[in-house]
Amino acid sequence: MRALLFVNGEVPDYSALTRWLRADDYRIAVDGGARHLDALGLLPDLIVGDLDSVDPAHLAQLRNQGVDVEQHPAAKDATDLELAVERAVREGASELVLLGAVGGRLDQTIANLLILAQRSWPVPLAIAEGDQLARVLSGPGSLTLTGPAGSYVSAIALSEKVTGVTYQGLEYSLENATLHLGSTRGVSNTLASSPANISIRAGVLLVVQQVP
Repeated sequence: MRALLFVNGEVPDYSALTRWLRADDYRIAVDGGARHLDALGLLPDLIVGDLDSVDPAHLAQLRNQGVDVEQHPAAKDATDLELAVERAVREGASELVLLGAVGGRLDQTIANLLILAQRSWPVPLAIAEGDQLARVLSGPGSLTLTGPAGSYVSAIALSEKVTGVTYQGLEYSLENATLHLGSTRGVSNTLASSPANISIRAGVLLVVQQVP
């Protein structure tokens, strides 16, 4: 089962967001992210959060429609998104895609990106934004990339250093390289062939790919 988590960030173009939807997705509204589902004419299977950002009238409507509500106190040690990810894992999701996770408040955007690498989640997490997909690669490991030649790929170190970085099928190749936190060396590469591959020996790497 794939779970879509609708986060309370900005969605400037809902038509671009629909490309990520599947009819059989398990849909979770992360507090005020319920507004994105409403804009798409969709009903969430679940809403999670302290419910301080969701419109009260909309929340009452969702309750009346039988939507499961997991409410948390405002004083808590985790963000609504982290709690929603944990719930999705408990529900048996094998893949999680976060929508509406960027834009709006800068602090929350950064926190939402870093939640991908916060811990060793038992299922893969990704953030989708327009035609971009962000995933985290933890070493040792590899990631396969598919898409048309010329579409961009960026790799950004999220740990102090990422070692053994090797590219196959990218225009600018790396072989057993090291990327350091704050370095821009891995930004704005492109696919030369498909499938391509990025592998690392150790560390945590954020990989952002254009998905036309």
